Amino acid sequence: MTTDKTILINGLWEAGADAGLPVIDPATEAEFAVVPSASHDQVSRAVEAAAAAQPAWAALEPWRRADALRAMRACLLKHQQELAELVSREVGKPLRKAREDVENAGIYLEYMAQWDRRIEGEIVPADNRNETILLNRVPIGVVAAITAWNYPLDLFIRKAAPALISGNTLVVKPTEVTPLATIRAIQLITDENCLPPGVLNLVTGGGAVGAALTSHPLVNMITMTGHRDTGKKIMAAAAANLSRVSLELGGSAPAIIWKDADLDLAADAIAFASFENTGQVCTSSERILVHEDVHDAFVARLVERAERLRVGSPSDDLDLGPLVNRVQFQKVTAAIDLAQAEGAELHCGGYGLPSLPGRGYWVRPTVMTGVTPKMSLFNQETFGPIAPIIRVSRYDEAIRHANATRYGLTAFVFSNDYRLVMRAQDELRFGEIFINRTMGEALQGFHTGHMESGMGGEDGKHGVLKYTQLRAVYHSYA
Repeated sequence: MTTDKTILINGLWEAGADAGLPVIDPATEAEFAVVPSASHDQVSRAVEAAAAAQPAWAALEPWRRADALRAMRACLLKHQQELAELVSREVGKPLRKAREDVENAGIYLEYMAQWDRRIEGEIVPADNRNETILLNRVPIGVVAAITAWNYPLDLFIRKAAPALISGNTLVVKPTEVTPLATIRAIQLITDENCLPPGVLNLVTGGGAVGAALTSHPLVNMITMTGHRDTGKKIMAAAAANLSRVSLELGGSAPAIIWKDADLDLAADAIAFASFENTGQVCTSSERILVHEDVHDAFVARLVERAERLRVGSPSDDLDLGPLVNRVQFQKVTAAIDLAQAEGAELHCGGYGLPSLPGRGYWVRPTVMTGVTPKMSLFNQETFGPIAPIIRVSRYDEAIRHANATRYGLTAFVFSNDYRLVMRAQDELRFGEIFINRTMGEALQGFHTGHMESGMGGEDGKHGVLKYTQLRAVYHSYA
């Protein structure tokens, strides 16, 4: 793909303002693309184009907006292989998994298109005779969408689809780490005239571009997936204009494996939740609390599954690829080293790949026991393929350790004790809880974080309605 022009403003492509930022292949550490950054003026013009296009887009019949989303879906699926190859190379994701990302984006577009006739208002009783009060749902306006690097295409669509179907217009800033699939998807959507000019705009670049976008006075809402510290900066920028924010900021998910759990089911689920996408998922299980009666049996099962996973070049289409970049690699390997220095035991995994020596950001599926709440590994989001196991003996101890975090995104519970499960779902302080199953949200559910995992949420009814606001209309016919 060409990266000569990566700025889309009102349907026209422009070159960026500088030499740009490199995109690195995490399997080889080779630079294979350079993406220019937008200037402050280009960011402003992109927002202005979105603001100018928004009234006509909002006035369009909802079923016509749904048609546009279905046209986007057809476009992405038609170019599935090309987009999957970009995702695979820039993220380091096995090609099979990258194809699934494109398929999931198509499924999401179709689901959100079906909301064309489902966004409803309310009629409430009036205090006066011969009067009716209507509560109408209307668009928010211009939405700035900032995406993360682990699922770049999925996250772009996860924000764009509900915003568009509810009548908003967009300025998208993809992450500078893995921007290529998003840029190419928007190029294809534009080439095939899926949307009117100005409805979808694109600016590329790093933190300075993001700061210019999130502080713009014509931006009515900011939706962002990424790091907690970046989310706090966005909230501060949004405060100046009282822009709405929807922030999905990661987590440190606990998993409670109780003594009556189905250990094979739990091991399968935790292996996926710990190692999928090389552990680079905000809902990954990062603190695994196992009852002492089944500790050794569960560890043996999890190690067996970890060692079965195939790690290698994304083009070989195995189970796991490399971590996304050197920063992430250094963070995860330092966490493994420090945990061992603090007394944790490494059962399998570690870093480096003998078959590909000297290049690539490789960390193998890693299982560690002897982890305690005082260790660094317990108290940080590593975002890597590490399964830290903590031995527990009592229910209150498990809940206390599970809640010992400022994050509040995801938790897991594995038990066949109905009363214990019901207590746990009431006492765990997290936005979503998976009972006897692995991670993975439903389209019709709601993916949301509590505390420092953010606010707002994605998916389902509530994921659509967050892109709307209520307008009260008093009709007097006295």
